[in-house]
Formats: sequence, structure tokens, C-alpha cells
Amino acid sequence: MRKYVEHAVIWLALAFLYLPILILVFYSFTDSTMIGSVRGFSLQNYVTLFTEPELLQMMLGTFTLAIGVAVISTLLGTMGAIGAFHAKKTTRTVVEFLNEVPIVNADVVTGFSVCILMIVLFHMDKDTYIPLVVAQTALCAPFVYLSVTPRLKMMDGALYEAALDLGCTPTQALFKVILPQIMPGITSGFMTAITLSLDDYFITTYTKPATFDTISTYVVNATRGSQTSIKTALWALSTVIFVIVIGIVVGMNMNSVKQEEE
Repeated sequence: MRKYVEHAVIWLALAFLYLPILILVFYSFTDSTMIGSVRGFSLQNYVTLFTEPELLQMMLGTFTLAIGVAVISTLLGTMGAIGAFHAKKTTRTVVEFLNEVPIVNADVVTGFSVCILMIVLFHMDKDTYIPLVVAQTALCAPFVYLSVTPRLKMMDGALYEAALDLGCTPTQALFKVILPQIMPGITSGFMTAITLSLDDYFITTYTKPATFDTISTYVVNATRGSQTSIKTALWALSTVIFVIVIGIVVGMNMNSVKQEEE
């Protein structure tokens, strides 16, 4: 009986998480103008999504920003994790503490802080992308750090020393020994950074240029507008993002299983 209860709880939790998404996916393939009113099958939402210039510009800007921020965050987070791992215990403790602050800090505080730093202190133009990139990097880099650190702890430290004994320079040992060992953590951190950038609303709202919108800010503004075709096209956009994420997760899991078998 306990086994059935446990399975029931698991399935209920999965239904709570995924049923709303599946409903959204279903409505994206209809010509309904609102959730709850089922009409005929249609691909018009996807046609609008990939033909409307405003939506295409918004998606291109969002993914360009997300990839750029993810690259910078991955570099900073990985270097920080490697440096802290090989530092003295006191230094490592301080770095780990400082890394946790942006994670638990409210996004609105981070957004305001970067705004004040870049615009008030440095007199930077609000219409530049630098405050936005800096703020999102401050959000994403700590998560990369957390993804890479466990892989460093799992790595055999003797491999690095052996590479040095065999004639490698510290830089060569870094690229030939350490980075290949922690690459799964780096990849995970990179994907997490992309997800956080795509999902962020508060930091983006306070630091973005007035004429620039990401998916999150655009969706909020669109729900307040009156263009029904744009609103329903966002259902299709949500479906596309969901399918891409599922594909990436499945691919990463299959690759991990393959590496373990080898």
C-alpha cells in the first residue's frame, strides 16, 4: 500500500508541474483566442510567430543576449571555481560566501544596484546594453560556479600534478587535464545561464534599453495589450522553448549515460 501511495504522490507532483504546460501546448495548435474556449485545429500561431517582424526581432535579441551572457558567465564562473578550489581554505570560504550572496539576493536589488552603479556613478547612457549584460552576468555566473565546483571535488587531484611532472606547463595541464574532467559541469552551468537569462524579468526591466525587449518583458507587455494574435503566438513560442529544453535535457542525459558506459 505504501508503494502505491508513493507512486501516486510522484504522479500527482509530475501532473502539477507538467499539466499546465501540456495544456498550453494543446492550445497553441488551435485557433482559440483564450484558454478555456476550444476551437478548431490551426497552425496560425506558429505562422504568426515566425513571420511577425516584431516577434522575430524580439526572439533574436533575447537569444543573442542569453548566449552572450552565458559565455561570459561560464568563463567567469569556471575561472572562479578553479581558482577558489586551489586557493587556501580561508580564501575559498570567503569566495564561496560571496558567491552565495547574488543567489539569495532579490533580483530587484541586483537590478537597482547595477543601475545605480552604471548610470549614476559611471554616468553611462541608459540606452546601452552594458548595464543589462553586467546585471545578468552577476545573476548567472554564481550558478556556473556552483555547477563546476562539484566536478572539481570529484576530480582526481593527482592527475594535474602528474601532468606537470610529465612536462606540461600549468596552462597546458589546465586545458588538457582539468577542463576535460569538469566539462559536464561547465556545460550544465552554461545551459543554466542561458535559462536564467531567458527567464529573467526584474533585472532586465531595470537595466535594458527602452527600445529592447526580451521574451520575459515582451510577454508581460503583450498581456497588457490588445493584439490577440500576438498573445496567442506567445503560446507557440512557449511550446517551442519547452520542446527545445526537453530535447537538450534528453540529449545531455543520453550523453552522460554513454560516457558512464565507456
